[in-house]
Amino acid sequence: MRGKTTALAGLLVFFMFAGCVMVPGPRGGVSLVPILPPIVVLGAEPYYAHEGYYYHYRNNGWYYSRSRQGPWADLPRDHYPREVRYRDSGAQRDKGPNPGHQGR
Repeated sequence: MRGKTTALAGLLVFFMFAGCVMVPGPRGGVSLVPILPPIVVLGAEPYYAHEGYYYHYRNNGWYYSRSRQGPWADLPRDHYPREVRYRDSGAQRDKGPNPGHQGR
């Protein structure tokens, strides 16, 4: 019975953290940073809020922080969305698939 309970607990922990990955934090600590959804829609500013974090998109790269003022840390490429869209289509921006995305 104990072996089944341990295995079940291990599976539960695995599924709880399936949407998060531990990465180095902005100040050397460790953070659980949620993976961005497959499609991210940005407004006039290149910021996106998701699960308690702020994400900033610039120069085809993503950065994350607990505060919109930073400090910003590099987001692991496997956390990138597949596609970045914009609400204001008249702006001159990158269109289409996210070039930094490496598939999920």
